[in-house]
Amino acid sequence: MAFYSLHDLQLIYPDHFPKPVYDFKKNPLKSSTVELGRKLFYDPVLSRDNTISCSSCHLPDHAFSHAGNHLSKGIENGIGDRNSPAIFNLAWQKTFMWDGSVVNIDVQALAPINHPAEMGEDINAVVRKLNKSKEYKTLFYRSFGDSLATSERLMKALSQFQLTIVSAHSKYDQVKQGKAKFTPSENNGYQLFKQNCSSCHQEPLFSTYEFANNGLSYNSELKDYGKWNKTFEPADKMMFKIPSLRNLAYTYPYMHDGRFKTLYEVLEHYEKGIEKNPNLARQLEKPIIFNTKEKEDLLAFLAALNDSILVSNEEYKKFK
Repeated sequence: MAFYSLHDLQLIYPDHFPKPVYDFKKNPLKSSTVELGRKLFYDPVLSRDNTISCSSCHLPDHAFSHAGNHLSKGIENGIGDRNSPAIFNLAWQKTFMWDGSVVNIDVQALAPINHPAEMGEDINAVVRKLNKSKEYKTLFYRSFGDSLATSERLMKALSQFQLTIVSAHSKYDQVKQGKAKFTPSENNGYQLFKQNCSSCHQEPLFSTYEFANNGLSYNSELKDYGKWNKTFEPADKMMFKIPSLRNLAYTYPYMHDGRFKTLYEVLEHYEKGIEKNPNLARQLEKPIIFNTKEKEDLLAFLAALNDSILVSNEEYKKFK
């Protein structure tokens, strides 16, 4: 599909997906606006020193995560506060960031743009830079009918591009569509998943996108208590947004602070590392123990959630 048109687009997703929660009536997808958003997503003009773009921490080859990095990286060798979450299937999410502090994808980009260690820029300065660009004037004209860049238009264009990043082409999806079958190992892993993991990582998105305390120990270096850092409510202590289990092969390391390098370490945590506390998810009051064969089967199933088409899709790659 070529993105150069004033016509509205429809978000494409399979029948086994639920209806998106994003209200497209307020910001209808338009191919020219998606293309503008893609240009902005890869442009370091959004940062104070023009060195960091959204894609610096959300790489398409890594399911729009920052694979291999514990914490996000920013301008002047700055280090962010958390692991960069993968960006896909955002149209099904009501809150954003590990602590849910952003409740509208149309303004989410303000957080990294304003973060002093990430992009370190003021949105008004970004708008001024865009309005000096002949190329951006043309792109804003194609999208909005006049060439003026504004913070609202910038945000909406970025969200439109990100909303089109849909991960729905894994082997799991093919099985759901009757186009493939699980191997015996994958199927055994699927049953183990449904028995032990599905209450927090619900199919087909493999997350409820709610918040949970999964028994992680407090990281004293980062001083991060999750939602509590924003609300100061005792019930929010160590509550973090539940990530999707899709595309785990591309999005390591794991957890909000990237403390686990491998999925084996993650399974080890749920078996031996859960720290008891008043907010611990009730499902984790008892450790989750798998034998060696069960671990292999579960990991085989999780591998069936990797979407190689997502990470190779040219429509999501850098603006040409």
